[in-house]
Amino acid sequence: MMAEETEVKVEWDSNDRVQQVSGVADEFLHAIEKRFAVQIRARGNRMILTGSQAGVACARKVLEDLTRLSERQPVLSWQDVRSALQLASMDGQPGLSQLRDDVILTTARGRAIVPRTVGQKAYVDAIRTNNLVFGIGPAGTGKTYLAVAMAVGALRRKEVARLVLTRPAVEAGEKLGFLPGDLQDKVDPYLRPLYDALYDTLGMDGFHRYMERGLIEVAPLAYMRGRTLDDAFIILDEAQNTTPEQMKMFLTRMGFGSKVVVTGDITQVDLPKDQESGLLQVQQVLKGVEGIAFVYLDEQDVVRHELVQSIIRAYDRFDRWHRNAGAVAPAPAQAGTQPPVASAQGR
Repeated sequence: MMAEETEVKVEWDSNDRVQQVSGVADEFLHAIEKRFAVQIRARGNRMILTGSQAGVACARKVLEDLTRLSERQPVLSWQDVRSALQLASMDGQPGLSQLRDDVILTTARGRAIVPRTVGQKAYVDAIRTNNLVFGIGPAGTGKTYLAVAMAVGALRRKEVARLVLTRPAVEAGEKLGFLPGDLQDKVDPYLRPLYDALYDTLGMDGFHRYMERGLIEVAPLAYMRGRTLDDAFIILDEAQNTTPEQMKMFLTRMGFGSKVVVTGDITQVDLPKDQESGLLQVQQVLKGVEGIAFVYLDEQDVVRHELVQSIIRAYDRFDRWHRNAGAVAPAPAQAGTQPPVASAQGR
């Protein structure tokens, strides 16, 4: 028995608003139609939505979310649309505009840093409510940047006395000894992403002021040995490149009044093939320990160029095929298709 179709009309105050919500050549509308199996007919400043009751309700929620967001920003992106589609498919989730109301930090240039996906919101909330958080996910999901923003916010509010940011200086194909300069010059390239995030959140002048006052420390992981870090916000980045011994050493540096965030991508381990990753092991060791949260981000949370999502999916398909020798290789994505729309799957 076919589900009964329903029809709903949605109106806007101007044709310009309709154009914003529709996207170039109605590409956003096509994505909504495909996702919820509805038909959308645009007439002037009005749209008619036809389909199942559930599908039409979700499509309408997406359009309303995008409309509210368009009142704040002149151009909507594919990331905005993907997030709206994801939220509309999940019961009990706030709307996109509500998600963007959660301002984590205002940068030195006045730009508000907000969660852009459901996964990012869960990550930020976990950092707020736990003393130790592991943010695990692929490149482009904001693991490091959001952790730095949360850390800078805590420092500004004087919730912590200093920030400590660290990374393992693991060689990913390049030999550390052949790099020019002294030891600091050799390790600085490994720490550059942390510096970049601090420059963006604090501004160059603000960053140097905090550094001169000793309120920020950026150092290789080896420098953490033998220390106890009290009243600090501590971030371990690229944790997939720690050994189990290094991970244990780092986690036991945590002192009173401190908060720790560990980030990493378990699909990009640069350790020797016979060496186990500390980030892989720690998920089993600390599973179920109170006060510790593991947040898993995925391609739905990628906020870089839309092709990054496609690249991550392609590598996932290739890895699955490679692990199952003899299986049929996955067909490559066709060129010229619209950016993929992430499906709403539970984490």
